Amino acid sequence: MFEAWRDLAMRSGDTFVILLLLIAALVWFYVRSRLWYNKPRASLAIPHQDELYVPSDEAVLLLNQKGYEIAAGKTKLPVYITLDGQEMESRLFIDAYVVKDDELFLVKLARERRPLEMSASAIRERLLVYYLLYPEAAGVLYVDTSLGSIKKITFEIERD
Repeated sequence: MFEAWRDLAMRSGDTFVILLLLIAALVWFYVRSRLWYNKPRASLAIPHQDELYVPSDEAVLLLNQKGYEIAAGKTKLPVYITLDGQEMESRLFIDAYVVKDDELFLVKLARERRPLEMSASAIRERLLVYYLLYPEAAGVLYVDTSLGSIKKITFEIERD
């Protein structure tokens, strides 16, 4: 009986191999969990439209002059909100999607009734939501046709 047990006992090199396998499994688990945690979340699809509608012909001309190509027109994104059990509806509008140098940009047109103050906090409050909806976008273009200007706004969010 003791002879069979002695044959089953580990040899000195077996402990080293098992330790290496255990370390390899822990490293693999750590790397996979970090990849899963940092994996980009799914974003909304860019709409495919047969007929492109951009609210301003002047904006289209201005964007084309600066080398941007319209990829999709104005899009309404419904937003459903529940507040203390009460359901509400709202919506977000993206005025256009444009491409330049293989980079996607979201377009927001300046509104006369609601101008955007060019401060970091105002830009964050009004435009960051669009970038978060489309993380593959290179940024947001704020187009002011009355001034003939295009402001290219990019966001970088530092994560731990």
